[in-house]
Amino acid sequence: MRSVTILGIPIHAITMSETLDWVAAAIADRSPRQICTTNPEFLMTARRDAAFREVLTDSDLNIPDGIGLLWAARRLGDRLPERVAGSDLVVAIAARAAREGWRLYLLGAAPGVAERAADVLRAAHPGLLVVGAESGSPRSEDAERLIGPIVAARPDVLFVAYGAPAQDKWIAAHRVRLGVPVAIGVGGTLDFIAGQASRAPRWVQQLGLEWLYRFVRQPWRARRIAAAVIEFPLAVLRR
Repeated sequence: MRSVTILGIPIHAITMSETLDWVAAAIADRSPRQICTTNPEFLMTARRDAAFREVLTDSDLNIPDGIGLLWAARRLGDRLPERVAGSDLVVAIAARAAREGWRLYLLGAAPGVAERAADVLRAAHPGLLVVGAESGSPRSEDAERLIGPIVAARPDVLFVAYGAPAQDKWIAAHRVRLGVPVAIGVGGTLDFIAGQASRAPRWVQQLGLEWLYRFVRQPWRARRIAAAVIEFPLAVLRR
């Protein structure tokens, strides 16, 4: 698959529809694969975190989850076809899973959130098979307790909501033992689905101002937002 290298990290030139087909092919193949919902903040974190950089470099699919990545690709004389938002991808996978019988497992977020998110997804997509929902923990000492139930549940897709980079490192460290065909770090998506947090309105997302919405709602994220909307463009321009 064609990719665009931005600050040393390959970002795959893929659409939402193509991503769903990629997931379907991975499930059919049954080999464990990892998807990273890559955005500008990921790339800036990877510049100072060598372990996270290695995870992104080795990931099977880095979707372009951020308007800033589309801008950066154009600035570098290349093109990414569209933003593939991780939160939208989770819902789209759930819809297709209900039709095709894929088994989903939800891991992470605060206690009770994964379970509520599972209930919401089942209600929205009758017939959906959510075979596990657990808050869990990214700590290495908790891995043994979590891996067994996941393996026993035999999911086709594992959503891990520990926040980046913890979720992506956790998947990379354990994906072979887990044996799940598709594992995706999904950040705060389970909170959105469960109604614990709200996403920016669609028109705000389309204008590329989701970062501003987050800043107003969560000012404590100012440092992370600055990395994405100030430091990232400057780093691209320097290149």
